[in-house]
Amino acid sequence: MATWADLAEYVRRSYEVISDEPEELRILVGFGDEDEDDDPRTQVVIICREVLDRRHEWVQIASPCGLVATVDLKALLEEVGKSTVACGVAIMGDHVVVRHALPLANLDIEEFTEPLALLAGTADTLEEQFWGGDGY
Repeated sequence: MATWADLAEYVRRSYEVISDEPEELRILVGFGDEDEDDDPRTQVVIICREVLDRRHEWVQIASPCGLVATVDLKALLEEVGKSTVACGVAIMGDHVVVRHALPLANLDIEEFTEPLALLAGTADTLEEQFWGGDGY
């Protein structure tokens, strides 16, 4: 995998794409057993192309957890600090997001899929723990 086009095509084939723009894909990742009585949880994940120094292609993976205005950021950051291995937390607009970035050059697909799954799971867990719902 060496280009955004290659990665975008892989994502389109492998995930439930809910939005498809030239440099941004949004997918829906599901959690839980669909056969259970409870509604399975889902998480929106945004995958976008970034260019560093106008020449290095990167992919950023981000997932919103909830609104900044409705969370104790200190408690959230303390939880992330003690319970997560990968991914960072940032504020993007009005939202708290979990995000990760990878260089596209020489990217092996496992270097994308494993962080994506970890990020989606982390965002879903934080969303449930700190916002008490499944809004994203």
